[in-house]
Amino acid sequence: MLHIPTTEEEAAAIIIDHTARREPLSIFGGNSRAGFGNASSCDITLSARGMTGIVAYNPGEMVMTARSGTPVAEIEAALAASQQMMAFEPMDHRPLMATSGVPTIGGVFAANVSGPRRIIAGAARDSLLGIRFVNGRGEIVKAGGRVMKNVTGLDLPKLMAGSHGTLGLLTEVTFRVPPRNQTERTLVISGLTDEGATAAMAAAMALSVEVSGAAHLPVSVASTFRTAPWADQSATLLRLEGLSGSVAVRMDKLTAAMGNLGSLSHLEESDSQALWQTIRDAAPFADGTMRPVWRVSVAPSAGHRLVAALRLEVGVDAFYDWQGGLVWLRMEAEPDGALLRHHIAAVGGGHATLLRASAQARAENDAFEPQPQAVSLLSQRIKQKFDPAGIFNPGKMG
Repeated sequence: MLHIPTTEEEAAAIIIDHTARREPLSIFGGNSRAGFGNASSCDITLSARGMTGIVAYNPGEMVMTARSGTPVAEIEAALAASQQMMAFEPMDHRPLMATSGVPTIGGVFAANVSGPRRIIAGAARDSLLGIRFVNGRGEIVKAGGRVMKNVTGLDLPKLMAGSHGTLGLLTEVTFRVPPRNQTERTLVISGLTDEGATAAMAAAMALSVEVSGAAHLPVSVASTFRTAPWADQSATLLRLEGLSGSVAVRMDKLTAAMGNLGSLSHLEESDSQALWQTIRDAAPFADGTMRPVWRVSVAPSAGHRLVAALRLEVGVDAFYDWQGGLVWLRMEAEPDGALLRHHIAAVGGGHATLLRASAQARAENDAFEPQPQAVSLLSQRIKQKFDPAGIFNPGKMG
């Protein structure tokens, strides 16, 4: 059964009814991340996609308010017309997860979806200023404001960002929209090992050139870019964005600093944009299979060590974003979350989220990082406050 309310009041009535009967609800936006999280038997869903439209947008204020079911494409079109953007560069999960839903702005913030620019612009939650949502009691709650100076309840928007619908149904979001970059270029360093690429990315980030994307594609992944001149070698990618003149000067400085590391080439604006969209969406692993894909966050210096250790025990392929701190990891057989998390702990800690796997594999593995006992108790207390009957999104608690 699918509920698609068009107003907050309608959504609240549905939630009150389910709370009274303690009947679980699966909450989503456009369902573009269908299958994400642990397997759930809940077959009654509540979608925000009926609550659509941009509520308020003054480009001069660099703030937008939109109902949570508004398609991301509609948001991006409005921003592009005013030369503005979502700085956190949200991923489109559809290629990787083989889904056909429509990404919504509420879903972006509910999952705290953040792309390559996160290393300088922060995560989605860092752009979120205010929210409206319906909690498990059917109460309509407002928190935050339209400008950064209004910090009333600002922690509540940050708490809801990344909660995956386990605390309430987002109905409206207010977020910052900075100016769009005039242009971009990418420096490609060919032939580096994973370890060498980690050092190169760290050196580039330490320069005063404002690198806005730092990723590494081992040769097994670079080879999927068949028409690229560097496809027969590994590729370390460093992106610069901004005003044309500034990008040109900074690229000269970056190229000079990286010149002794390997063969260098440059991607101009259109090719650079296409490449970073592919990295953003983890498209190299959008292979039409259900081979398990993990999203692993570790210290930037530890990513290559984690992958090297795993390769000694299981069949894996991987590539790196966020200067090496985000590892997109594909396992050739079963997900084996216990083994992965053992090796994450061995390299200094981090967390792993299972994005894609069969239903059976998701039932047998923790899709989210198990929480320490103290954090788990706190999470349970927060969940009890927001959703006392425990009806929201079973299977998506971290």
